[in-house]
Amino acid sequence: MKAVVTRVKSAAVRIDGKVNGAIEQGFLVLLGIGPEDDGETCAHLAEKIANVRVFSDEAGKMNRSIDQVGGSFLVISQFTLYADLKKRRPGFSHAAKPDLAEPLYEQFMQELRAKGFAVAHGEFGADMQVESINDGPVTLLFDTEEV
Repeated sequence: MKAVVTRVKSAAVRIDGKVNGAIEQGFLVLLGIGPEDDGETCAHLAEKIANVRVFSDEAGKMNRSIDQVGGSFLVISQFTLYADLKKRRPGFSHAAKPDLAEPLYEQFMQELRAKGFAVAHGEFGADMQVESINDGPVTLLFDTEEV
């Protein structure tokens, strides 16, 4: 799994012009799922993201996790994180097929909910417009093959 995680002041996703999900302070997570990913991978990544300390403490240092600031998640499925960029037109054969990816996308969000977080989301496979007010900006790349 790969995730681009941005610390945000707010974020929202629209589908057909209507807000499907929105959050205030927290993380916008663009989540890509590979063909080798499974439930264990989901749990591991959710744990890593939920516990990363990138929110400021009283001294202005990035020393707090999302739960310590009462933040929420907006999770968007993003198969393009597995793009093959060797040619001018990206290929997406390295991304998991929808029959594997969609249940793992749902499980990832459930892992976060089980930790007590509010989780807003897009719609798997939909054409979405995502907007965010980045905070910092702070953007992190998680890859379960590396973390």
